[in-house]
Amino acid sequence: MAFVGLYAQAQEHFAGIGLSSRVGVLNTQFNPAELNNMSDKFDINLFGISANVSNNKLTVNDLVNNDNLENVLFRGTDPVNLRADVQVSGFGMGIKFKRFALGLSTKIYGNMDIIDVDPRLGDAFVNAGINSIFGATTVSNNFNQRVNGTAWGEVAGTVAFSLINKEKHKFNVGFTGKLLLPGSFANMGMDKFTGTISRVGGVAYLTNTQASVNFAYSGELANSFTQFDNYSKSAIGSVGGVGFDLGVNYQCRDKAPENPKKNQNRYKLNLGMAIRNVGSMTFKDPNNKSTNYTLSIQGTQSLNLNQFENVESIQDIETILLNSGYLTKTTSNKDFKVNLPTTFVLYADVKVISKLFISGYLQQRVKSIDVNDQIATQNNFTITPHLNLGFFEFFLPFTQNEISGFNTGLGIRAGGFYLGSGSGITALMNNAKQADIYLGWRFGIF
Repeated sequence: MAFVGLYAQAQEHFAGIGLSSRVGVLNTQFNPAELNNMSDKFDINLFGISANVSNNKLTVNDLVNNDNLENVLFRGTDPVNLRADVQVSGFGMGIKFKRFALGLSTKIYGNMDIIDVDPRLGDAFVNAGINSIFGATTVSNNFNQRVNGTAWGEVAGTVAFSLINKEKHKFNVGFTGKLLLPGSFANMGMDKFTGTISRVGGVAYLTNTQASVNFAYSGELANSFTQFDNYSKSAIGSVGGVGFDLGVNYQCRDKAPENPKKNQNRYKLNLGMAIRNVGSMTFKDPNNKSTNYTLSIQGTQSLNLNQFENVESIQDIETILLNSGYLTKTTSNKDFKVNLPTTFVLYADVKVISKLFISGYLQQRVKSIDVNDQIATQNNFTITPHLNLGFFEFFLPFTQNEISGFNTGLGIRAGGFYLGSGSGITALMNNAKQADIYLGWRFGIF
């Protein structure tokens, strides 16, 4: 099953640069209230891209030294979690006038997730149980195991307002409204799976099995959700939903700007809180289908798992199971709704000495990711010392990710150009379980 073949794309996007005191449209994805802290009256975002992959099994050393990564991925007993995602920021702009700030941004997202997959079950489906010993293994889970891929776009408008704007204190509120453009979707979920996996010779069998199964797909991801082309071919569609972000921001200012014509962002303390990605979108592609089944294999019945090797799509898996006669349809819908990955964000950026700052950033998801209609996200906590020299700024993020563990990287800003990674340093040490990179270019006027 080829879904384990996607490792080259890379949890927190734009680690470090997102809380830079050089504020522009980019910062609104962390907190819309930050737009009122723009360093210039006008900000133009030309492009930005961030790619990230994290998991709890494979290390960089495994990627270099193993030809058969599927075997390594499904070893052990801990559930497999893997996330690969790309975020592309297109043209955006912001304008600030007195206490108001307005912004426009465009983005495309592509995610692929493996969520809480039992390694014994994954090994049986993907490798015909090559990691298991001969005999029988009983698997019993009380949670939903998912494999999921999603591609969508958004056009967002942001408005921010300063409720308090004094010499020493500033308090902003901000709101971002989003038009969502669903592109493609694929999901396979197996909830409360119980069954016995047996390996006889080179053949793996599934017996005494009961589970609730969901198959849902739309657009190109119905054909394959591991190939980049399938994400890019149907990354965005027509308007199919709305979403919003809401945030507040407080600053204890350092000193008054030396140049009143330039909205310099100087502070001793910058605090922010936001709720992001509230909303949902409906997929209505002609290729749509979302069906819930009951999987039941009882008595002397058995399912040959070898036939799932090299399967490319969720649709193919569904077809094999239907042809086996062990699936019973319970509900089916052509159009279906998918929820955005809503997160709660809390952060602080403190000036330690002249030009040296330390920020702390917490991202916590709000909704459970074991629901079939939920786009997944991960919890993170990041500490980032950053040195702001004006034209140049340097970042050293230290991140604790719930899946990949500890990571650290390096970032740099030179004027409006930025380049960095939240895990580049640990990735070079070979034992890291995350790799990411981001870059982009923006500029300010006046």
